[in-house]
Amino acid sequence: MTAAREALAASNLTAEDIDLVVCATVSGEYVWPATACYVQDVLGIKDAGAFDLSAACAGFIYALDTVAAAVETGRARNALLIGVDVLTKQVNWSDRSTCILFGDGAGAAVISPTDTDRGLIATVLNSDGSGGKHIMIEVGGTKYPYGRPQSEGKSSCITMNGAEVYRFAVTAMGDACERVLEKAGLKPQDVDLFVPHQANLRIIDAAAKRMELPPEKVFVNVHKYGNTSGGSVPLGLYEAEKEGKLQPGMVVMTVGFGAGLVWGANLMRW
Repeated sequence: MTAAREALAASNLTAEDIDLVVCATVSGEYVWPATACYVQDVLGIKDAGAFDLSAACAGFIYALDTVAAAVETGRARNALLIGVDVLTKQVNWSDRSTCILFGDGAGAAVISPTDTDRGLIATVLNSDGSGGKHIMIEVGGTKYPYGRPQSEGKSSCITMNGAEVYRFAVTAMGDACERVLEKAGLKPQDVDLFVPHQANLRIIDAAAKRMELPPEKVFVNVHKYGNTSGGSVPLGLYEAEKEGKLQPGMVVMTVGFGAGLVWGANLMRW
């Protein structure tokens, strides 16, 4: 909620100006209703649509494309977009191979029309459902409900095949970055700042090396927060701006990957 309030204040808009609230999360307040509805109510936003988008660690990438399309077509005037996850409440603290990787974080942005060249330039989105088994929470949905006989022996916490996820991520991040640049007609050297999903430093380094991006163009904060899933990319953008590494007019590339398996990249002019 803090991130949403700060984004709204920074936009110089009020709750009355917002007509769409989208929350990218896989750790909502409840199974349902949508956390976006809760945010809408707490912030006093009236007469607005609200829904959650579930794309795990690529949530903000997917949601930004969805929200930008709504604003570009005039279906929404001003949208509040939040990327947030609280994965420390979903880990098994006795599984030291997994629990130490995840953290909690949130970031938010207000998306509005502009008559300048600032905004979303291009997006690519991908998924491969056959890899869903490699990182998931089995119990809690309708297939394996809590407390039911069919759920015995299943996990209600995050389970992950680290080797498979790593192998997927190294390829997916680089491919998504190359495709979004090609779609926009740009080259890696046109990118002023790269803000990737903060899952693993080796994965980030591999993607940056593939793009031949120097370290000063790559934003990293995984050492401070761990993997914050849907909060990762917006938190990175927020901190990069606060640290003076992100200035108006810069070309920014973001990329994310996660459970699904899903992955994607955004290219924007800040």
